[in-house]
Amino acid sequence: MKYKELYLAAQKAMENAYAPFSKFKVGAALLSADGEVFTGVNVENSSFGATICAERTAFVKAVSEGTREFEAIAIASSDGTAWPCGICRQFMVEFCEPDFKIISGDDADNLSVFELSELIPEGFRL
Repeated sequence: MKYKELYLAAQKAMENAYAPFSKFKVGAALLSADGEVFTGVNVENSSFGATICAERTAFVKAVSEGTREFEAIAIASSDGTAWPCGICRQFMVEFCEPDFKIISGDDADNLSVFELSELIPEGFRL
């Protein structure tokens, strides 16, 4: 799957985001090593610490269905380019190789791609 298609899947998923407090909607589309795409959205909570990001939602869906190998994730937001927060980056370290691709941009025609190792060069591993 090409990065643009993955980003468009993230954009479509974003429609289901639950962001009544921040109004900052985020969608993610996670590409597994076998070509399956798992989507996720941010789900806010009035107890802000209970909010979950779109990226972790996609990973949790994939892992709960037995998938453990990933190639890339695309992230779309209601405010343009959005990169994973620190918790999401560390979550990715748990399941991804350093060359895992993270894609975001203002729209599907203006995307940037980084490797996980660029966004979290020394992620924690047991």
